Amino acid sequence: MANRHYKKWMLQMPVGFILVACGILLIVYAGNKRAAEDWLNWGVVAAIIVTVGLGILGSSFVHKVKSDLIRKGRKHLEQEEDQA
Repeated sequence: MANRHYKKWMLQMPVGFILVACGILLIVYAGNKRAAEDWLNWGVVAAIIVTVGLGILGSSFVHKVKSDLIRKGRKHLEQEEDQA
C-alpha cells in the first residue's frame, strides 16, 4: 500500500516538471517574439512560473525521500519479525 508521501510525490513531480518547462518555453517565446514590446512582463511571468515549478519539484523530492524512508523502515521491521 502506498503511503501519502508517495502519492504526493507522484502528483507533484510531473506538475513541477511541466511548470519549469512552460516557464522556459515562455522565456524563449518572449525573447524571440516579444523582444521589442513588453518583454519585461513576460519575463516576470516566466520567472514566477519557473520559481513555482522548482518549489514544487523541491517539495516532490522531500516527499520522495520520506516515502523511501518509510518503505525502508517497513521492510526492516518485516525482516526483524521474520527472524523472531
